[in-house]
Amino acid sequence: MTKKNYLATFAKSFHWAGFFLPKNVYDDCSKLYAFCRVLDDLVDEKTNLKLRVKKFNEVKNIFNKTYELDNNDKKVMDQNEHKIIVYDMIILANKNNIKRIILDDLIEGVSSDLKKKVYLKSVKDLLIYSYRVAGTVGLMMARILNVNDTRSLKGAIDLGIAMQLTNIARDVIEDQKMNRQYIKPDFKNIEATLKLADMFYESSFSSIKKIPFKYRFAIIVARRVYRQIGRKIIQKKSMESYEKSGKIYVNNFGKIYQTILSLFDLMLLFLKDVESHQRNKEYKIISEEVNLDERI
Repeated sequence: MTKKNYLATFAKSFHWAGFFLPKNVYDDCSKLYAFCRVLDDLVDEKTNLKLRVKKFNEVKNIFNKTYELDNNDKKVMDQNEHKIIVYDMIILANKNNIKRIILDDLIEGVSSDLKKKVYLKSVKDLLIYSYRVAGTVGLMMARILNVNDTRSLKGAIDLGIAMQLTNIARDVIEDQKMNRQYIKPDFKNIEATLKLADMFYESSFSSIKKIPFKYRFAIIVARRVYRQIGRKIIQKKSMESYEKSGKIYVNNFGKIYQTILSLFDLMLLFLKDVESHQRNKEYKIISEEVNLDERI
């Protein structure tokens, strides 16, 4: 079976940044993204809720059963596309010392969207959700990039949360159509969410210095390109203009420009000391429900 490149097909910004990674590392990142994408697609399918829950639980059961097998058993089992993606993810986790609890957090976060109505009541709910569906991905990416430094692992969580908050701010109208409200659907709350995202983007920056040099530029590029989505949203200045814009993204010219600016970030990073973690307040809020120290 020919494997679909989910990263190239559905994640243009990450695929762009992935150009600056060694091929074997890019392939591992693609396996991680494919696993995340399959979970998301099952939750977002335009079918009735009961069927979506059934399909999601089938993949979750494959994951739970496969985790107990050794790698040889995984290879000989009957395989379809979803099974291959799950098997690849578990082998990837074993190879890179990714804790099972982090994958469980991701699955729990994505599955929380399997409701008739999703409504997050508070910033605490928003932070916990963003950690589960994206901070986990940042943490797993860091492990793939051979990051073991605690400050840098926290920075990886920060970058994942920042990107998820950017997604939420971008997709307010689309989420409303699916009966999901992560933030109130007005421009004031979109701006506030992007301000919170910016705090996490800032907190992630100096910790990139602890990533092995050969991977560093790719992360800087991904951070810059994704942050630019938020800046383009802010430029809309009103809910009316935001709604008329449709899905906001960074075009190829914008990606090239942000990549050039990333070269200056790379130089700045050489001159910058690694700062102490800036998001302790938010981590304390998340840790009321999720023990981040245990994950790191």
